[in-house]
Amino acid sequence: MTTFSCTPESAKAALTDVLVALNMPENLQKISAAKENSGNEMLKMMQFVFPIVTQIQMEVLRKYGFAEGREGTVQFAQLIRTLEREDAEIARLHSQVRQYFLPLVPIDTSAEVI
Repeated sequence: MTTFSCTPESAKAALTDVLVALNMPENLQKISAAKENSGNEMLKMMQFVFPIVTQIQMEVLRKYGFAEGREGTVQFAQLIRTLEREDAEIARLHSQVRQYFLPLVPIDTSAEVI
């Protein structure tokens, strides 16, 4: 069970710490190399980049009392998805974290909306 208090402030702090960890030079280097090997292919991104981002996130979340491993990461993700519906800053921070492992998807703005 997590000892993480699920206030918007603590969620923002955890997401901010995850972003700081992701931006550390050694982590950026690992992520960049994995992205380069993946190209812009979603399957390869999930195979090579996602595990690196998840590992970095797990290390940060441990400090917030989340269980080690996948369970803590899943608990955190569920909590954040709930909180981001009510807090634009949490949604913004979570979106920044997701940008590390999701490929850019080009949007065709010339497509007709039905």
